[in-house]
Amino acid sequence: MNAPIAIPVPGAGDVGPLVRPAVRRESGRVSRLSLVRRALGPILVVAAWAISTSLGLVDPSVLPSPADLGGTVARLWHEQSLAHQVGVSLSRAAVGGGLGVILGLVLGVSAGLFRLGEELFDALLQMLRTVPFLALVPLFIVWFGIDETPKLILIALATTFPMYLNTYAGVRNVDRKVIEAAKTFGLTGPRLIREVVLPLALPSILTGLRFALGVSVLVLIAAEQINASAGLGYLLNTAQLYQQVDVILVCIAIYAALGLGADLIVRMLERLLMPWRAGVAAR
Repeated sequence: MNAPIAIPVPGAGDVGPLVRPAVRRESGRVSRLSLVRRALGPILVVAAWAISTSLGLVDPSVLPSPADLGGTVARLWHEQSLAHQVGVSLSRAAVGGGLGVILGLVLGVSAGLFRLGEELFDALLQMLRTVPFLALVPLFIVWFGIDETPKLILIALATTFPMYLNTYAGVRNVDRKVIEAAKTFGLTGPRLIREVVLPLALPSILTGLRFALGVSVLVLIAAEQINASAGLGYLLNTAQLYQQVDVILVCIAIYAALGLGADLIVRMLERLLMPWRAGVAAR
């Protein structure tokens, strides 16, 4: 005789931990091919740039060649402590962006789950997000001075809104029938949020995180205009003053690299937290 199958009964006690579905991993060859295709676009752009400058089609004073920029990077590395400047900017973006991400996540979950949270936070945040953050720079200087505080607050404020909007939408789009079903099997309170609501809202949350980290790099450029004595903004302002096009391009390239790095971090989190989504899109 076959063994009886145990059927969970509502209210019979706590359910065990939820099991992550099995995932089929991509082969190493497919992964390497994907990496090559992703790098192909930037490589072609740099190649066209190098060819146009070497043939004299572009004035070097307007657009220096990639080789000249390599020399500029070496000079900045030794004369301007480029590694230190990048580290200062990166720490500003990380601290300010981290504060904004945490605040946006908490507010988004609160407004998405509870009517009181929506009534308290949503109207205010929807109003504030339409204010251009650059318009807040003079006000923050008056309120907080010209040290690190206004820079961090500006970055945190700008990153709060994309995180809030995507978290709020993700939590609101969770199927209420799933929540009711989880409650009947004993999942309530923080465990319901942690094991049901947040995993189902995770795609939207990670989308918000991607936007927020990108915004943190964008706002960093504006924040470092506030009396910065170190960082990429300081180098950029100095280069603008002396019309050093090569230094300006190097700073822009580093900002772009920081943005790409932020996007790669979110992609890694997606693979770690939602590995089953790798095969969802049509290939």
